[in-house]
Amino acid sequence: MYRKNRLRKNEEFQIIFKQGKSVANRQFVIYSLEKEKQDDFRVGISVSKKMGNAVKRNHLRRWIKEMIRLRSEEMKTNQDLIVICRLPAVDLEFDQFKSSLYHCMKKANLFRLEKQGH
Repeated sequence: MYRKNRLRKNEEFQIIFKQGKSVANRQFVIYSLEKEKQDDFRVGISVSKKMGNAVKRNHLRRWIKEMIRLRSEEMKTNQDLIVICRLPAVDLEFDQFKSSLYHCMKKANLFRLEKQGH
């Protein structure tokens, strides 16, 4: 995921939490907010300390970034989103993790077009 696609500032996170829409499943919560004058999507990732030590949290963060990168071509461009990882996600295998995240992203209507087989 490119640097231009990252949310970093706390103020940006707070605006999305207050004004954005949220969807959730057991493993993830996704807040999304449409931005009219934005050419690309931006992502913030939150993984709590409850998830484990720094190594485990960074591992989960890398998985999320990679899954978003793999489908970045299909994502709507004018939006900011925050992905919050929940505790049950820690126990998932890579494929389960991936399908759960994509399920939540589809619920949040983040993709421009649907591909078969995902």
